[in-house]
Amino acid sequence: MRRNFLIDTDTASDDAVALIMALRAPDVSVRAITTVAGNVTVEQAARNALYVAELCGSDVPVYRGAARPLWREHAHAEWFHGQDGLGDHGYPAAANAVAAGHAVDAIVDVVRAHPGIVLVTLGPLTNVALALSKAPEIAGLVGRCVVMGGNPCCEGNVTPAAEYNMWVDPEAARVVMRSGLPVELVGWQLCRGEAVLGERDIEHVLSLGTPVARFAVECNSRAMEAYRIQTGEHGISLPDPTAMCVALDPAVCTSVSSHRVEIEVASELTRGMTVVDRLGVAEDERNRAVWQGAREALVVWSIDNARWKQRLYEALG
Repeated sequence: MRRNFLIDTDTASDDAVALIMALRAPDVSVRAITTVAGNVTVEQAARNALYVAELCGSDVPVYRGAARPLWREHAHAEWFHGQDGLGDHGYPAAANAVAAGHAVDAIVDVVRAHPGIVLVTLGPLTNVALALSKAPEIAGLVGRCVVMGGNPCCEGNVTPAAEYNMWVDPEAARVVMRSGLPVELVGWQLCRGEAVLGERDIEHVLSLGTPVARFAVECNSRAMEAYRIQTGEHGISLPDPTAMCVALDPAVCTSVSSHRVEIEVASELTRGMTVVDRLGVAEDERNRAVWQGAREALVVWSIDNARWKQRLYEALG
């Protein structure tokens, strides 16, 4: 039985590989791709999504969404992914055009049309927050909501406290985390260490000899260098494909647990911080006022890195 997916993305180099994984999965029907401002502008994110869909032979509709966060200025990540988000290799425009209508309306309509759908978010949560504000009942119609974002109990990648997607639009992230969506939080830390594609992994991907395999390596060339500067680690780090792997294959997770999760919105020092009540202290009377409104999410703490890479190879082969 085929599973229905809805993907919200700020399509840059790692998002592109995640889209390939979903679009080439034999048991998945991607009903729509919605784009949001994040790594690049919302217009560029839509162009990139259309290009990836065409590369995969898919005519999935791509909808353009929010051009900026709910309350803040847009802070892109072009220094990491390149001006076009795909490493600045000059990829041509896709033949297909962006679908008519707004991404927020598309999210509401697609979720209503496909109860139990898997919603995968790969960028800032602006579109999803706006959709929930428009139609709060869709939270109960989503089967799983796999969120690439946050850095539970770990350092951040844009500030010491925060991961990029949560930091860009923390107010939207708070709306989503409090909405009742069945969130599965896949933090940035899961794409580090042994999850990184090292030299031998990259050689193996290239040996697959497919256009999508070559593209997956090439479009991440700029990101690979930026990741080395950022962390000192060598290789291709793929946060969004890691989250997509969790969406496609939940058995890849080796440690998960449910906790209340809150997003910091007021402090500039810890803006966008993913605060996880791992010890259950939110129930203490001294903390209740602070945690009022926070809900539980399934937090992924570790994955089987060999299994994750195998799923990636299968998608690119």
